[in-house]
Parts: sequence; structure tokens; C-alpha cells
Amino acid sequence: MALLDGIQSPADLRKLAPADLHQVAAELRHEILSVVAQKGGHLASNLGSVELAVALHYVFDTPDDKLIWDVGHQAYAHKLLTGRRAQFPSIRQTGGISGFTARGESEYDPFGAGHASTSISAALGIAQGLRHKGSKHLAVAVIGDGSLTGGLAFEALNNAGHIPARNLVVILNDNNMSIDPNVGALNSFVNHAVTHPGYNRVRKEVRSLLGTLSHLGVPLSGLASKLRTSVKNFLTPGMLFECFGFRYFGPLNGHDTDDLLETLRFIKADGAQSGPYLVHALTVKGKGYAQAEALPLPYHGVTPFNIETGIQPPTAKKKPNYQDVFAETLIRLAKSDPRVVAVTAAMPSGTGLNLFQKEFPERCYDVGIAEAHAVLFCAGLATEGFRPVAAIYSTFLQRAYDQIIHDVALQKLPVIFAMDRGGLVGADGATHQGAFDLSYLRAIPNMVVMAPKDENELRHMIFTSVQYTDGPIAFRYPRGEVVGVPLDEQLRLIPIGRSELLSADAPEVDVALFGIGYGVQLAAQTQAVLQSKGLRTALINARFAKPIDATALKNWASKARLIVTIEENTVQGGFGSAVSELFTKEGWTTPLLTLGLPDVFIDHGSPQYQRELAGLDPASLSQRVLDRMSSAVETPAYLASRAPTLSSEPVSLQ
Repeated sequence: MALLDGIQSPADLRKLAPADLHQVAAELRHEILSVVAQKGGHLASNLGSVELAVALHYVFDTPDDKLIWDVGHQAYAHKLLTGRRAQFPSIRQTGGISGFTARGESEYDPFGAGHASTSISAALGIAQGLRHKGSKHLAVAVIGDGSLTGGLAFEALNNAGHIPARNLVVILNDNNMSIDPNVGALNSFVNHAVTHPGYNRVRKEVRSLLGTLSHLGVPLSGLASKLRTSVKNFLTPGMLFECFGFRYFGPLNGHDTDDLLETLRFIKADGAQSGPYLVHALTVKGKGYAQAEALPLPYHGVTPFNIETGIQPPTAKKKPNYQDVFAETLIRLAKSDPRVVAVTAAMPSGTGLNLFQKEFPERCYDVGIAEAHAVLFCAGLATEGFRPVAAIYSTFLQRAYDQIIHDVALQKLPVIFAMDRGGLVGADGATHQGAFDLSYLRAIPNMVVMAPKDENELRHMIFTSVQYTDGPIAFRYPRGEVVGVPLDEQLRLIPIGRSELLSADAPEVDVALFGIGYGVQLAAQTQAVLQSKGLRTALINARFAKPIDATALKNWASKARLIVTIEENTVQGGFGSAVSELFTKEGWTTPLLTLGLPDVFIDHGSPQYQRELAGLDPASLSQRVLDRMSSAVETPAYLASRAPTLSSEPVSLQ
């Protein structure tokens, strides 16, 4: 790979002749495929954006010209061209570089992102910042993989054209895909316009007409250019973007480096005189790897695989994923309850709703990358008596917080929130950790918030949610394989706000462990360590972050030397915080230790590494409990105040 070996920065790339860029693109594509096949990561989206990365860095003066990649999972070639090739094999690995753009990683990443539809807004702000400083440099946003379906993108387009932002360039990387195929009227319009055979036919006829007129000696002057532009705008999405105030270029072949260079050089030479500019580049997701081109969905994000044979069909799994259990349970309920409707924001396969969609195509809605709209859409469905289930990743539901409060909870509408990827998620890192949902939902009036200890309890929580009509209800569940417990044949209601006693060594114990969600598994592991140290313990499955089980907490506050809460959620405002608030309100003096994710953003790595980093591994958890036990001084006055409440009655399961 002679050419790529000599590129340590975009400055080295610009020393090459334009004819060499085709080889650079081929080498980049080979490097991406080789590394991702070994380590896993986002593949198809990055194979499709190689020529864009090459052309943009070749023409624009990065990092002085600011290049912003939407989502960031299409920026692997960008990373390879900007001094990170040596670190590239560590991508998404513990201690390695991020799978997304990250400001702290490189000066060539002026804006970090793991969520979609943010690039144009960020680039617009950067563009205006450059202008205010008197800089002549440009801000370039690369948006694609379905991100134009998000409302943020349109808000930014509207504002950019109004300003107008002369030094803003938007590259629409149009591959007709997000993770799943793009949806929505806009996508249908854009795709139909640029693929309709009439477009190319009319272009050829206009070119022929102009050639004939020129041959006949008809003076065309600027007529030819105006006619071509008019035809293009009439038959392509150009008219739409022109209405937003953008100067439209395209549609271009996003894999034709020469075509890209010509257009980008014109924009640069224009010197931000007639912007904002929008370059519409048609690309193929998975370009250059036949298997990924044919099957872009399974090759979007991959685990390690053999390049020669490709991703192999999945063998029978020992355990299903939580997403499978969620989908199967929802399908079962929908068969007997016509009110059940499922909604997702561009993630049918990620949430398992692709299975529901096959069974009930008329009752499953993919609204695109538009979480706020998804929640409001569910609110409307709920007013008509339906039981809408919004299946959205925990980290993406954050984008609809106002709608949850203002449009759902305030009106006590029975919308069901199924929060996938609750807790730590591994290689996707800080932007995708489901670390905050218990906290941000617990603060909302009329909201019920649950988390199951295992897949069997998840099924019962889904059933409970569909039956619950007093307001919104939410449940979170982790990414990946289930625990592997037996499944009850009959689904049953879980009493709202009731915990579950799993075990107790004695009526009075040294430590009462309250876990919620995956925290129950962590609490059970911690319990085993504490028992090995000779401590008497009780293990309680809290189940609810709101409302919490005050009766059970009062009971164990009178029977334990220490109450411990464990959750895979930020400790600020989470389940432990709710318990602490209750203790303060009631004046209970039993020592309380709240354990959860620390007040930091946890970077990418293996889930085991992340839990150790957060202090949520059994060794760390048990040590913190032991440290707290040794520091808790029980005075005679404290023991006397507690003595009348102690009970010798046998512990009964709740």
C-alpha cells in the first residue's frame, strides 16, 4: 500500500496527483475491510464514504476548513487520512480510538457525534463562528445514512438558508439507507427523482437540443447553463434544497473522484460568495465488497468475520437476546389485543421490531430517525384508545425528553416506552451508554419506571405495561444475551411499585442488597462474596425505580445494619437516589450505600472492562460494602432507637 504508507495527514494527500486518488481510495477500502473483519465495527457505511473522504480532504484545507461527519460511523476513511492509521486496529477496543468522531481524539474532529442528524446544525454554528472571527474558511457537514430523516437536519437547513450561511457546505451522502432501509416521503421523492429513467433521458435530450442549436449557429450565451439548471431543478431534489436557500450541485456519482473534485473545487473557488451549498452525492453502502453491497443491513455493524466467506448465517444460539424476547412477547400480545401498535425510530432490526413488522405490517411504524416525532405519534395513537409501544434505545430516547414530559406525561397518556440498551453497551461507547434513563424518567410526574432482573420478568413487565392505563409506563432492558432462566407459560401482572424478595439468610441481616434491572445480577454476585466473608445478607429485586417499594425498604431498614442499592444507571437521580430521598423524608437513620455508574461518561471497551472501570464488578462492589460496614459506627443510642422495630418473625416472600 505504497500511497497510503506516505499519508500521515491530509497535507500529504494533497501532494498527490488527482490520478493517484483512485488508488488511495482502493487502499483505504482494503484497510477498512481488513481491520473491521478482524475487530468488528461499522463496515458498509464506511465502505460507501471512502471517495467522499478522499475528495473532501484533498480539496479543502482541513483542519482549518472544518469537516463534520454526521453520526461518525461513516468516518473511518477520514480517521485513516488524519494521522490515526497506526491506531486504527484499536478502533472500538478497550483503550483504543473511538468508532465515532471525537473532539479529544484529533484536531481533524471539530465536532463529535454518535447520534444522527446533528452535523448541519453543528456545522452552521461553526460556520458562523468562523465568520465572526473574520476567517475565510468553510464548515463542511457530511450527512447521510438516513440522517436527513431527522427533524434537526431540517431545522438547520431552514436556519442556514435564512442567515444565509455563505461559508457552509452540506454533503448529502445519499445511499438510500440508514441501518435499515430509509423510510419517509422525502426519501421516496429523492430516490424516485434520481433513479427515474426519465431524468437521464431528458438530460440527454436537452444536451442534444443544445448541440443542435449551437451547430445551427444559434447564439446560446448563458441560455445553455440556465436550461440545464432548470431541467435539473425540476426533475431532481434540487428544487427542494433551492427553496431552503441552498445552491444545489448534483446528483453526483459519489464514487467518481474526478466528478467530486470538480464540484468541490468550484465551491472552494467561489470563496463562500453564493453559499450555502449542498452537494448531492449518490453512493452505494458497502461499496467495493460484494457481500456488503448485496446485504448492507447485516454488514452495517459487524462482529469479526472471514472476508472470503463473509458473515455466516447465525447458528442456533444457546440463549436469545433480550431484543428477541421483547419482540416475541409483543407479537404474542398483539395477536390477542388489536390495540397493540409498535413504533420505532429507524431501528426495526436493532429493537427486534422487524419480527413484529412481518407479523403485523399495518401495526408497525418506522418513523425514521425522528425520536421526538415517534413519541408524539404514540401520544396521538394513545388518545384513540391504542396501546402504542415506542421501542427506542435508551440513549436515543433522550432526544424526545420534552415530548415525554409535555405531550405524554402531562396528559397522562398510556404510552409504553420499551427502552433497549439500558445500561452499559460496550464498543459503541459514551454516546450510546444507556446510563441515564432511570434518572431522567423518574423525575417526571405520572410516570412508572421498571427494569426486569431477567428475560422472564421482562415478559411479565411487557404484559403489565399493555394492561396499565393510568398513564405512561416505561421499562428498560440490557443489550445482548438473556440470563437463561425458564419462561413461565402464562403472563401475569406485576403489582405496580412492589419489589420481590429473592433470598434472606436470616430475619435480621448485616446487609440488605436492593438491585434493579441488571443490578440484580450484580447484587447476587456481590451477595455471594459477602456471604463468603460470613455476613448475613438479603437480596431484593426492586423492579421499580418509580414508584419505589417504601414498605419493603422500611422493613429492611429496621432489620439490616446496612442498606445497599445497585444499578447500572448513573447514581445521580437514579434508583439509589430515590431510596436516599425516601430515607431523608422518613427520617430513617439506617446507613445507606448507593452504588451505580459514576458521574463521568464511560468510554468504549468491553462490558467487563467498563464495569470494572465503573466499580460495578463483584470484587469492587463487595469491597465498597465491606469498607462501608467497617466505617459505620453503631452507637448505643442508635441501636436503642432501632431496637423496638426489630422483628423475629420469619421472612416471607413478597
